[in-house]
Amino acid sequence: MREILGRRLQRLRDRFQSLRPDRGGSGGTSALLEAALTCATTWQWPVLPGVGLSGTDGTRCACPDPDCVVPGAHPFDPGLLAASTDPRMVSWWWTNRPTAPVLMATGGTAPCAVSLPAGAAARALVRLDAQGLKLGPVVATPTRWALLVAPYSLERLGELLYAKDHVPSSLRFHGEGGYLLLPPSAASSGGRVRWEREPRALQQGPADPKSPGAQASQAAGAKLWLPDVEAVVDALVEASSSAPGGGSRLAY
Repeated sequence: MREILGRRLQRLRDRFQSLRPDRGGSGGTSALLEAALTCATTWQWPVLPGVGLSGTDGTRCACPDPDCVVPGAHPFDPGLLAASTDPRMVSWWWTNRPTAPVLMATGGTAPCAVSLPAGAAARALVRLDAQGLKLGPVVATPTRWALLVAPYSLERLGELLYAKDHVPSSLRFHGEGGYLLLPPSAASSGGRVRWEREPRALQQGPADPKSPGAQASQAAGAKLWLPDVEAVVDALVEASSSAPGGGSRLAY
């Protein structure tokens, strides 16, 4: 099945390359389309194009809100509910909007995420690594990092946070009905989104039951390792609490 999906994906890429005008002599499939197709077909993550930046002012969001706090890095048209894993739909979107950011709709069968200021996240990863916890993908922008975790319900998240004495405003949760900006999109704070830790498929065989708080997320295309949110939340809360200024401004 994986080989069949791979052949279909390659045919779509070849078709797109033959139809797409060569801009600047690059001659290859756009990195954003490639990333969107990989997310949609390999990992079965529903994606959609972000609104992007204004064509007349590269620092302002293309949406109607003049005070948009996440310029370019949010859904608008299409809306979040349009997120899809259909490679034909994904190819059509980025054929028409080749510079659009790549957004993943979080929750459901897709990963959820927890994001926090970049410096605090780096410290949290050191602590989690020292604990021997096997982490999943980590998305990084110049200002914030996001740890992808196994899907969680709002009820379960509420129970975890209710037990904490304090949950910093700099710590944000991307669950059902949320979204996350993915590499190699442009970050609204400047620079590019990148993988601090790339998605990796599980090796064949059962997951180690002794690994604390970790589980395998089964997607149609591949098995992806994702930790449970309960396994990482303590380290992330502690790291966010010490972040300078509390990181209260929403920035990606």
